[in-house]
Parts: sequence; C-alpha cells; structure tokens
Amino acid sequence: MSTVELTKDNFDQVVTDNDFVLIDFWASWCGPCRQFAPVFEGASERHPDLVFAKVDTEAQQELAAAFEIRSIPTLMIVRDNVAVFAQPGALPESSLEDVIGQARGLDMDEVRKSIEDAQKGAAAPDGSQAGA
Repeated sequence: MSTVELTKDNFDQVVTDNDFVLIDFWASWCGPCRQFAPVFEGASERHPDLVFAKVDTEAQQELAAAFEIRSIPTLMIVRDNVAVFAQPGALPESSLEDVIGQARGLDMDEVRKSIEDAQKGAAAPDGSQAGA
C-alpha cells in the first residue's frame, strides 16, 4: 500500500476514519528522512491493513507545529484517535516492526482509561483524585 500525504485539510479525516495510522513527519532536505523513507514504505507494503501517512514539515508547517515536531524524522502512531507513540529518529526495519507490533498489542480501553485517570488527576489542584 502506498503512503497517504497528510495536510492540514485532510489530517482529521484520515485519523478519524482509520483505526491505526502511522505518520512520518519528514522534509526533503533531511538526510535521515530520506534514509527512513524506504523502511517506512516497505512496512506499508507488509502491513496493508494499516494506514501509512507522511507529513512534509516544510509544506505543512502549521501541522508540524501543532504536534510540536522539533526533530525529523519523527514517527507517530495514532490508534483510535489517540497518539500512542511519538519518537524522533530514523528507525531501522526491525525496530519499526517491533513498534508496530507493540502498538497493535495495546488494549485501547486501558489506554483511554489511563488517559482519563491522568486528566482527572491533573484537574485537581491539590493533586487529589476527583471523586476519591
């Protein structure tokens, strides 16, 4: 499967309409980005059930800023509208496959509960849990 180009215009729709999206934030002038591109493309062919997408940080500066991308390439994985992984640096094939496997294995109900618990804890100014 070929990769999808993400822009500020289609980002929300692609992420909302798909359960599992891998996003490569990159730029054409970036050597490590060019080295990572065939690894990313190869993974997209091995995992046709997942959506592989690329964000050109030069053309989509607003989108890169929204995700606070400070270093490229940065790989992000979004499952069920939740960013479950974000890491800068070009990954070798074996590491990318490992990350995909770990993301596939996540219990998203547990992830959402953990996020909800963290947000409740952050909302209480004295550090106590709301409703505890």
